[in-house]
Amino acid sequence: MRPNIVVVMADQFRAAAIQPGGDPVATPHLDRLAAAGCVMEQAVSSYPVCSPHRAMFLTGLRPEANGVTLNVHSESAEDGVGLRDGLPTWASVLRDAGYRTGYIGKWHLEPPVPDDERFGEGRRDDGKVWDAWSPPERRFGFDFWYSYGAADRHLAPHYWTADAGREARVDVDAWSAEHEVDVALEFLATPSEDPYTLMVSLNPPHQPFDQVPERYRRLYADRSAEELLARPNVPHGTTIAGEAAEIARDYFAAITGVDEQIGRLADAIEATGRPTVLLFTADHGMQLGSHGLLYKNVAHEESMRLPVIVHAPGIVPPGVCDATVSSLDFAPTILGLAGADAERFPGRDRSPQLRGEASGGTDPVVYYRYPSRSDPSSARGLREPQGKLVATWHPEHGLEVEFFDLVADPYELNSRPDVPAATELGSALLAELAADGDAWPGRAALAATYGG
Repeated sequence: MRPNIVVVMADQFRAAAIQPGGDPVATPHLDRLAAAGCVMEQAVSSYPVCSPHRAMFLTGLRPEANGVTLNVHSESAEDGVGLRDGLPTWASVLRDAGYRTGYIGKWHLEPPVPDDERFGEGRRDDGKVWDAWSPPERRFGFDFWYSYGAADRHLAPHYWTADAGREARVDVDAWSAEHEVDVALEFLATPSEDPYTLMVSLNPPHQPFDQVPERYRRLYADRSAEELLARPNVPHGTTIAGEAAEIARDYFAAITGVDEQIGRLADAIEATGRPTVLLFTADHGMQLGSHGLLYKNVAHEESMRLPVIVHAPGIVPPGVCDATVSSLDFAPTILGLAGADAERFPGRDRSPQLRGEASGGTDPVVYYRYPSRSDPSSARGLREPQGKLVATWHPEHGLEVEFFDLVADPYELNSRPDVPAATELGSALLAELAADGDAWPGRAALAATYGG
């Protein structure tokens, strides 16, 4: 019997929240799934910001190939940013193989058009329209549809259903994570002989951080900054650390709330008695004060590292998987877990390592960041379990290179771009860029630095 596939992605949910000795946040349901499932400890967002990771996650293609080099909103859409028509995704492959497919929650891959300002969330204070309706022909393999573009209204969400036009949105008076799991439970309960694949894309714990039910907020209201922000790379006593502590109370509250909703979903899956792969992950993490930063789109571990739990009794044995996983590797890995054809995607299928059928798979992961109108710099990097090299190209003053030994310096406090390990990764990064045909403008300066 072919297994059902359920993917849950929680926006901005950082890996430290479920790591032993990590963030001081309660996640009992995810802890239970991790204990009975397989934890992928070397999973990384290759581009730790919403739209670019999601596009790679679905298509297995690099940003230049899939069309999503930046977050999708009205400004970037003017520059042609958006998921390209007709691209295959793991969902379209599974649908063609006879799976019933569904998508619930945040999409954030559709370029807004003028009517989306009127019928969606509207124009934000930054002057951009982020939310958009997705036409049926641009749902990339998902037939059941209960989704929106990018609207940060967790306590008053809205959605478009599969048959609804742009003007017929559904407004809901509920916390989005709880409501979306309610919809997911209805999908699971729909009678069908066919296997299904469902992606549930939760916006919390993404900001606005205070939009979380009070029953979760009160759990962390009295925690001190030092207790909340336990990582040694947080500069306590600074303005940023104080702001991060205020955020952390609600951020952790949302994480506990998301955990409870995932518990409901996991219980319902178990009750069906059918072989099912439940994959929990995120699109990226966030800094939360580490290195004096709050959010993401940087190459530090707090933003890059992804939580990944694969709970699949009888399919994936419990334990820890040491294989590296990038944003590009999820599509072939999901197909591999379903027993479908994963070779049409250029990423790496890690299902053999998950099943315990193969060892290794610790290849380095490429990091990407593209220039935008507000920031002309761009970056490429290479991360392996032992170390990370990040090269940033500044058009005005050239190349900046950082290297961190992730074993001796896991909190990235001491950059050493001159050590032999940095030279090795620099050369390896040049080889990756050449193999991909990546025309990153800092490539020549990187070659001059590392003799490529």
